[in-house]
Amino acid sequence: DVVCPWCYIGKRQIEAALSRYAQENPGADRPSITWRPFQLNPQLPAEGMSRHEYVVQKFGAARAKDIYARVAAVGAEYGISFAFDKIARQPNTVAVHSLIALAGAPGLQTDGLQGKVKEAFLRAYFLDGVDLTRTENLVAIATAAGLDRAQVERCLADPQSRQAVGEEAQRARAIG
Repeated sequence: DVVCPWCYIGKRQIEAALSRYAQENPGADRPSITWRPFQLNPQLPAEGMSRHEYVVQKFGAARAKDIYARVAAVGAEYGISFAFDKIARQPNTVAVHSLIALAGAPGLQTDGLQGKVKEAFLRAYFLDGVDLTRTENLVAIATAAGLDRAQVERCLADPQSRQAVGEEAQRARAIG
């Protein structure tokens, strides 16, 4: 999920592994990655909730500091400067996942577009503290990453795109 700091670190680890693979296998086709939706908090309302309230509910105020410190230390090893203090809202990410899915749709999966879109949302949330509950922010991030504005707006307005993401995420949970 784009609101999971460990997922951001995991993305960096995958990128490092792919880089090593390319170095060790010159001329080989580069493996491709398809990013699939998985929401940490599918129960959150569309408008999300206060990040502070979310963290206190999930971890407790005292424990959250220790968790943030540990995650920040590991993130720094991978060049990620988490700015947890900038995050004001904990979003429901179904709309973000629908845009990541759009970037991986047949005909659009070119030049790593899906990975660029995923990276853009991770950066916006964890480094810049962008509120991912606001449609205008989603449009700006997705278009800056390379998606067509009209397609982004159609996707966000289409309840079926969010439904498809929810169904795929449920299948993932069902298979463990």
